Amino acid sequence: MSMTTFNATQAVSPALARYTSDTLLDGVWKRTPLSLRDRSIVTVAALIARHHTAELPFQVRLALDHGVTPAELSEIVTHLAFYAGWGTATAATAIVGDAFRERDIGVNQLPGAHVDPLPLNEAAEAQRAQTVEQNFGTTAPGVVHYTTEALFLDLWLRPGLAPRDRSLVTVSALVANGQSAQIPYHLNRAMDNGLTQPEAGEVLTQLAFYAGWPMAFSAMPVFKDVFEKRAA
Repeated sequence: MSMTTFNATQAVSPALARYTSDTLLDGVWKRTPLSLRDRSIVTVAALIARHHTAELPFQVRLALDHGVTPAELSEIVTHLAFYAGWGTATAATAIVGDAFRERDIGVNQLPGAHVDPLPLNEAAEAQRAQTVEQNFGTTAPGVVHYTTEALFLDLWLRPGLAPRDRSLVTVSALVANGQSAQIPYHLNRAMDNGLTQPEAGEVLTQLAFYAGWPMAFSAMPVFKDVFEKRAA
């Protein structure tokens, strides 16, 4: 939260200003095991997913300060078009663009429209595609088609955002928007991509503040179930 926004908050709700300063900025943001960079990724993803544009300008700049690269921010916005909706991502481009212009970040520092893809785990993708086709191939053939062609054979293979971070963005957006049914697959994928259980649990702590307690509590049983099944 910028000083201008903080002062405006304090003028309306001194208690909210205190929670922001003492509990959130001097407390939550300093917790382990998530790094500041990870917390910024989670926060920016949640704010974009929920279309919370008032806080987003500050958090985008903070993310850059915390080591999230312009290329990674560009990919986060692109990724969230698929996981939070086109209009949501398009609205975020104006805010991220302002931060880029402030810091003289040009298009030459961003991933291109067409890039050489990361290696594909062919066995895992074949299993995923088969499961989705069997379950939903006759229900929504178009969704099934683009899930494979646009998401898993294109978007998820873009190298501008590491697989772990792409999973972190996805899980954060799903929790922030209350999409619990989609969490098990993507949380498992995130952990397969290197997100640890303590880190995943701390994601919920961050999201409790930026998406609200009900969203975090709704996701907790799903996270618990994934953790227990992976430990069995």
